Amino acid sequence: MSETKPKGLAKGLTNYGDPAFSLYLRRSFAKSMGYSGEMLARPVVGIADSKSGFNNCHRHFPELIEAVKRGVLAAGALPIEFPTVSLGEVFLSPTSMMFRNLMSIDVEEMIRAQPMDAVVLVGGCDKTVPAQLMGAASADLPAVQLLAGPMMPTSFHGERLGACTDCRRFWALHRAGKVDGSEIEIIEGNLATTAGTCAVMGTASTMASIAEALGMALPGSAAIPAVHADRLRAAEASGRCAVELIKTGLKPSQIITEKSVENALRVLLAIGGSTNAIVHLTAIAGRAGIRIDLKHLNQLSDSTPVLVDLKPTGQHYMSDLYAAGGVGAVMRELKPLLHLECMTVAGITLGEVLEGHPAWVDRAVVKPFKEPLAKEGGLVALFGSLAPNGAILKRSAADPKLFEREGRAVVFSSLDDLSARIDDPQLDVTADDFLVLQNAGPKSGYAMPEAGYLPIPQKLARAGVKDMVRISDARMSGTAYGTIVLHVSPESAVGGPLALVRNGDRIRLSVKSRTIDLAVPDDELRKRKVAWQPPVAPPTRGYAKLYMDHVLQAEHGCDFDFLRKA
Repeated sequence: MSETKPKGLAKGLTNYGDPAFSLYLRRSFAKSMGYSGEMLARPVVGIADSKSGFNNCHRHFPELIEAVKRGVLAAGALPIEFPTVSLGEVFLSPTSMMFRNLMSIDVEEMIRAQPMDAVVLVGGCDKTVPAQLMGAASADLPAVQLLAGPMMPTSFHGERLGACTDCRRFWALHRAGKVDGSEIEIIEGNLATTAGTCAVMGTASTMASIAEALGMALPGSAAIPAVHADRLRAAEASGRCAVELIKTGLKPSQIITEKSVENALRVLLAIGGSTNAIVHLTAIAGRAGIRIDLKHLNQLSDSTPVLVDLKPTGQHYMSDLYAAGGVGAVMRELKPLLHLECMTVAGITLGEVLEGHPAWVDRAVVKPFKEPLAKEGGLVALFGSLAPNGAILKRSAADPKLFEREGRAVVFSSLDDLSARIDDPQLDVTADDFLVLQNAGPKSGYAMPEAGYLPIPQKLARAGVKDMVRISDARMSGTAYGTIVLHVSPESAVGGPLALVRNGDRIRLSVKSRTIDLAVPDDELRKRKVAWQPPVAPPTRGYAKLYMDHVLQAEHGCDFDFLRKA
């Protein structure tokens, strides 16, 4: 007769050299928290809680977690919450991206180290969902992702406002002298007024959509606003789902597959999602041993239409997408392109999910497959002498008039240099030039911040210029808009071609041919490479050293080399 694997508190006993004593001691300490023997005999669902006082997106998590517990208890298991690292996007220096991998390690190791049979991952802010999915994929314990949900937009002076596309729009107007200091202060208090993640199709909403498309979040749960009662019902259902996963044994490795990753890429392209999602999805897939090829991304993009009319590329907000039918409505339109046999945490295939999805959809928000907003996907990868390993452009958020052109490089050697000179009235720059930022990639010392959204030089902004070609090895907020080439690889800080660009060099961009090239003779580039020096000294201790020693380039998801599955 085969042995039954330990469940609940009997899992992963602390080693004192006497397993019976270990369980006795663990139960004794658990009883100090008021649990009954009956409860301690149940299977355990861990609840990974990423709330923090430095994370405004998650301020409603206490109520959300109570709903998860309700679902777990009703299904016959014991819910036990535990804290993890929390990554509040705007509260971290130099950037939350530096700490995504740290949070993923925390999530993975706490799932492994603590006695639980399944886990509900509660997160929302930009890097928390990728980190949780990365950690869960590595731990490979039954898991379900519960999203924070987006904020609700606010009515303000006759228009709807929502973080954070509108944040950037008003700041651009402020820089251009069209909104004064007192006005921007009033606007500041009216952009983010509820719990939840940014109200537009930024990185947080994109990753929520991807979590549902992957099958790791419950069907229909990605777009529910944070303050909607349905968000609490989704939390309760997620708790019940986790208990069912214990029974079936369905693990992330059976859900996150090459085909489900392709489904997620299709959804990413169709929703006009954040460029950050390429880095994050690549990292999640890498934990499952799946490689995302940027050239394959281009093939998918050429055959995947943009269907969702949300800011920053359209007019609506995430709450409108939920009311319009949610991510499920988008996937129904994409059915001919999707792998419908992929399994979901709901215990049924994606095809079965979509068969049961309501047929009604608001066509103002989600367009029909044959009448899309754009015939091609929102993202495109570029290759060439400036980016041998690739770069990313969000064409759905860019000005097509800038897609085929050659420009003169105006170079900023660092973020400090950019800050010091971008608004200098003497800066030699025109609207036809290409703004180039160096040394803002993963190993730059800045840890690849969302600095790729280079501001339009103030003298040009005040003259009415709204967009220019901007190029960097940095990232861009999913809430931003512009003709911005990002994730240039290899990055400047490791001596990639971007490091060798000088003021006045000519750069050729062709979105049509998927190319970005530096028009400088090879012998001149070789001279520059000999003179090149790394921009920063390597850190000598702590997490900064671990990060710098092991972080990979953008095309590998900026994960640590030792965390990817071979």
